[in-house]
Amino acid sequence: MSELIIWTYDWVPEGPRGFVRDLRLRWACEEADLAYEIRMVPFDGRQTNHLERQPFGQVPFLNDGELEIFESGAGLLHLARKSDRLMPPDPVGEAETLQWTIAALNSIEMVTVPWWFLKISGDTDNGLTGWLGQRLDHLERVLSEREWLAADRFTIADLLMADVLRVPEVRAFGARPASEAYVARMTDRPAFKKAQGDQIDFFEAADLKRPG
Repeated sequence: MSELIIWTYDWVPEGPRGFVRDLRLRWACEEADLAYEIRMVPFDGRQTNHLERQPFGQVPFLNDGELEIFESGAGLLHLARKSDRLMPPDPVGEAETLQWTIAALNSIEMVTVPWWFLKISGDTDNGLTGWLGQRLDHLERVLSEREWLAADRFTIADLLMADVLRVPEVRAFGARPASEAYVARMTDRPAFKKAQGDQIDFFEAADLKRPG
């Protein structure tokens, strides 16, 4: 039995499948060949039914033996310290990986997620649109000059940035060929394909257990 346990919902509607953020931890484990188990919390009542493990009622969260870690970014950093396939051990490579991992969460996803929520709610001309375009343009310039974000190779920084960028609405927001090629390279990796396929299969199997 693996000590690594990734917690996700027992079911989600069809739309989010392949995007629920336990995928980030699955993908990292597949890249690093780390054995893991999937366990579940109920989707119904999710706002309050696991607050002792995740104070915001979200998934994923991670167990590693006696350690309990919530937030996908924190989980990725923990996994990266278990394998240099995810983050190089030298100080320079580690620092580059850390800064771009935080950038994916703090400079890109911090804008993309609220912009997307406003967009699907019908506010197509919300005040975040210009900010999002600026951030994505800056990232496009970076990605046009390099294959990887950090350490001249794949790291969790690439995993996380690609996961943020691969949301269809974000990819469709302007023509950014370097970013599009980057997402295509990352999502063509066997570890991503397995992680995403396993997540989709997991939720599809849960359909059979749903009442009605």
